[in-house]
Amino acid sequence: MIPSVTLKPLNWHPYITPVSLDEANAEQLEAMKVTPSSKKISEYVRTLAHDPESYVARTVLFNAIMYVEGGLDRAAREVGALGASVTNGCKYCAVVHARRHAQLVKSDALVSALYFNLPDRLNARDAAMYRFAQRLSVTPAEATAEDMAALRASGLSDEEIIDLIHAIAIFGWANRLMHVLGHAEPGKGD
Repeated sequence: MIPSVTLKPLNWHPYITPVSLDEANAEQLEAMKVTPSSKKISEYVRTLAHDPESYVARTVLFNAIMYVEGGLDRAAREVGALGASVTNGCKYCAVVHARRHAQLVKSDALVSALYFNLPDRLNARDAAMYRFAQRLSVTPAEATAEDMAALRASGLSDEEIIDLIHAIAIFGWANRLMHVLGHAEPGKGD
């Protein structure tokens, strides 16, 4: 039996002062409406809003990859995001996507197995996706036909494999943005 882990959210602190909602120009305010979250507009979004045009392009692409209907299910996309984020050392994104995966599947089994470094406890599908996310995050050019065969053997269709690749790739980008623009740490009282 794997012990259960509950990951507490981290706080992200930007190195660049985020755009203030009170001082944002019309283009910045319009850009921030594109955010996928129905929650408050985060410091991360407000930091990226310094360049509203690229923020909108990035967010439209992100939303199309992570929130689109059909193809690979949301929980599996989160496995790709989690694998990329762990491999890239982005603790903030890893915690966000670990928590989201657990919420979607109503279980922390995958997250707990990874936290306690027991990837052999994952089911074949999750293990294949996680290994693939790690491989693409380290050296994308080394992906092989054998990697594709392992994903197919675990039940993924070609459409789902492409969706997984998109999820992993967007987190290669997202993780690098998070690292360069700020740092994460446990919240106060956590």
